Amino acid sequence: MSSGFGGSRFGVRLAEQMAAHGPLCVGIDPHAPLLADWGLPDDASGLEGFGRTVVEALAGNVACVKPQAAFFERHGSRGVAALERVIADARGAGLLTIVDAKRGDIGSTMDGYAQAFVGDSPLAGDAVTVSPYLGFGSLRPVLDLAAATGRGVFVLALTSNEEGATVQHAVGSDGRSVGRAIAESAAVENSGAAPFGDVGLVVGATVGAAVTELGIDLDAVNGPLLAPGVGAQGATAEDLRQVFGDARRLVLASSSREILRTGPSVAALRDAAQRSADAVRVALAL
Repeated sequence: MSSGFGGSRFGVRLAEQMAAHGPLCVGIDPHAPLLADWGLPDDASGLEGFGRTVVEALAGNVACVKPQAAFFERHGSRGVAALERVIADARGAGLLTIVDAKRGDIGSTMDGYAQAFVGDSPLAGDAVTVSPYLGFGSLRPVLDLAAATGRGVFVLALTSNEEGATVQHAVGSDGRSVGRAIAESAAVENSGAAPFGDVGLVVGATVGAAVTELGIDLDAVNGPLLAPGVGAQGATAEDLRQVFGDARRLVLASSSREILRTGPSVAALRDAAQRSADAVRVALAL
């Protein structure tokens, strides 16, 4: 299967957009209270109107957007169809999309998820988030198909929720934490890629000293580091420096509520995104 992006890898496309517009990814999270604030119905038409407005506002102004699949899927087939139209709009506008689906399974089931989110499906954006907690090797179908189609994969590694630490900080028989093993497996996938590879990690901007304490070398991952927690979730410039250190060049900060609450005005969304992108550049000392 050939790439649908003119032969350009996801890592290359993302690096170009980050350089042009700043290291910011804006979530597309049409949850019920936010739809109400925008004066939209909590149905498929409201989801579509919400998502397409965000795309209109941010195309050419941010590095990428991240539609959260769950908020669309809760409305069944019509919600999924709305997600497909939002992804199509973004593609037509040249705006990169990370579909936040967090899929993870084994064998033929994972192969099915791969075809849905990094294959020739209308649900496939430029990248997808996945869960490695059935073993990093279980991700092979999505990693291989993403490589063949020019797409990216973001693997959950260190998340900010308290429950995540019980799994991600656990130490195996080889002395490595689960989070470190995931990071080192991603580094193998990205070996030799420039400016960085196509296999990124999700690392919460508020995980504090965990990266250092677990002996994780994020710079060696050589892939984009999607960092939720910026904006309404409270991550500060010092948090970003503590968590990411010398890997700050790889950080793609993710912000949703702080920007989305300024809608439905296209101009207000655009201005909020610009302020956030500028603040992230300063925080990362880029």
